[in-house]
Amino acid sequence: MDDPSTRHRGWEIALAVVLVVGGAFLLSNAVAATLLSIVLIGWTILAAGVLLIVRGVLRRESSAVFWSALLGGAVLAVLGIVVLRNPVVGAATFTLLAGAMFLVVGAVRIVLAVQLKEHRIVLGLVGVVSLVMGLVVLLNFAVATLTLLGILLGIQMIGEGVVLLVAGRRGLRPGRAAATPTARS
Repeated sequence: MDDPSTRHRGWEIALAVVLVVGGAFLLSNAVAATLLSIVLIGWTILAAGVLLIVRGVLRRESSAVFWSALLGGAVLAVLGIVVLRNPVVGAATFTLLAGAMFLVVGAVRIVLAVQLKEHRIVLGLVGVVSLVMGLVVLLNFAVATLTLLGILLGIQMIGEGVVLLVAGRRGLRPGRAAATPTARS
């Protein structure tokens, strides 16, 4: 008998393979993947700004809500246009933010490792790795600007594909045990 819990298994495997192959392709073309992701981010920011402006105009509950939505939407729309007009500047901005985030997260984890007795080694090790990643990104800023987002996107896609292959869609649902075959009497 066809088990409904395994009916989509073929599609899950196909999707996982596409994700892994796509992630490998992005890693081999990190510059193109970075620029493509920046353009996608730019369009998303622009669309969010326009939608926020429309929301503010259509829902004028109070002048504070109207002006807040209008101003926030205008700032987002302008930011989206700036990113779309010059994706390299957008990539540089996001790379600078990512490098700074790696540094801050690494420093915080190192401080926590010194202060806490529990999980000290793991926190310290992960903190040092984050700190080194931040330094690598910021000290090699020109190279990182054109490749960092593409590399991160490629790694994420490969990770998603591997998780889908290993756990499957059913295994990722909270509160659901993996399907086990049962004997019918």
